[in-house]
Amino acid sequence: MADDRKNVDPRRRKRMAEREEVIRRRRSNREQELRRGRSIPANDARRRVDDGVISRKKPQKNQRLKDKPSKKLKRKKKITFKRIIGIIIAAILLITLVTGVRIAMLLDKVSTDNIIKPNPVPMNQTVNILVLGLDVGDVNNPNDESIKRTDTMMLINFNPQTKKVNIVSIPRDTMIYINGRRWKINAAYPIGGDERVIKEVQDILSVNVNYLVKVNYAAFRDFIDAIGGVDMKIKYDMDYTDKSQNLRIKFKKGTEEHLDGKRAEEFFRWRKNNDGTGLPNGDIDRIKNQHEFLAQVVKKCATPAIIFKMPKILKVMETNIETNMPGTTIFKYALKLMTLKAGNINMTTIKGTPQMISGQSYFVFNKQANQQLINSLNSNGDSGPISPQDVRIKVLNGTKISGLAATYKVQLNQLGYTNVDTGNTNLVKQSVVMVNNDNIKSELEKKFTAINKIESIDSRYEEPGYDVIIVLGDDAKNY
Repeated sequence: MADDRKNVDPRRRKRMAEREEVIRRRRSNREQELRRGRSIPANDARRRVDDGVISRKKPQKNQRLKDKPSKKLKRKKKITFKRIIGIIIAAILLITLVTGVRIAMLLDKVSTDNIIKPNPVPMNQTVNILVLGLDVGDVNNPNDESIKRTDTMMLINFNPQTKKVNIVSIPRDTMIYINGRRWKINAAYPIGGDERVIKEVQDILSVNVNYLVKVNYAAFRDFIDAIGGVDMKIKYDMDYTDKSQNLRIKFKKGTEEHLDGKRAEEFFRWRKNNDGTGLPNGDIDRIKNQHEFLAQVVKKCATPAIIFKMPKILKVMETNIETNMPGTTIFKYALKLMTLKAGNINMTTIKGTPQMISGQSYFVFNKQANQQLINSLNSNGDSGPISPQDVRIKVLNGTKISGLAATYKVQLNQLGYTNVDTGNTNLVKQSVVMVNNDNIKSELEKKFTAINKIESIDSRYEEPGYDVIIVLGDDAKNY
């Protein structure tokens, strides 16, 4: 093929030859540098020799910024990040401040009128708070206090030194005497008001009641709604109607339900069905259900997010709760209780015997059987050895062996530990007994030798109302 360059102007042919020579030299120099191990910068013109054409373009400004960010840009990014963090912190402080102001304003509005005077104690001493859950009374005349009865009666005993809380339930059928006549304790309020019901509780538990809180079911419903409801496993078929109380209860056994305020009230109040079936031990078993429900409420309230729900909660208190506890005192105790571990909250029911007397069913209180409980309510610390019947135990099956927890429950029952519940948990390798109380731990070490590993209750497993958590692992014996 003929060389096309022969037809080109001699001067132009000379320039092309010179350009080809430059390209050849540049390629030769680049190859020599590569052989010597020298690197050529990415933006060097020698890297852009392609198809005999030398690119003489300089790197664009944006490209240089990408290759090497300027100090000014870095500084700008840091300033922007700091501003974002500052805005977030300022927002949190503002929300906290607004929440605190709203809490203070609402606390001042909590009703303390027409209620017995309190018996205050210093914040570092044990305090006893009596909580009364009042029924509707007459739905057509809800302000008539004379016919309202205390469906629920609990004493909250808080010891700031040990950071432990005892919640003691008193069955509404507990027998008392007023002016020589036999009554059930839920009649004390309509008979003699605040003063009478406090006297009866003080006589039974040998304590001084410091503060009184009266809660109606409207407050109960609104409170549960304010914390966002709770989840509960339904253990019984519940089907009950009480038109006089505007009450309709309907739950199916084996389901797990999210209970808002209305449905929580239904669960909390149920004890029998329309056909006569229901809880075998009546109000005693209903209290056990209530304790399980309250344990879920405590879990919900133990999260840091509860502080932002406090205005709603206090709004409920302002509207539907009566108490003789000053607003500032409520706030101080609330802060203390929010820092408690769930394992430091113990729920129990006074001991007694159901009896039929003159055609009426009563719960007869046994003071001797409750002496240990009474001692703990009046103690500044652990009250010494604890009876096995008073120890609440939860056995969790962490294996694939069905029914293993039930076999350990039988073994514990034989050792005298009759208050035992079972459940399941995630699979674990090693079995462990978890307990915080030194006295209970000492007794378990002597009696319960099936598991050697004993330690404090892990926060992942702790549940309000349980003194001991037993987790069964792969090494557990299958009796």
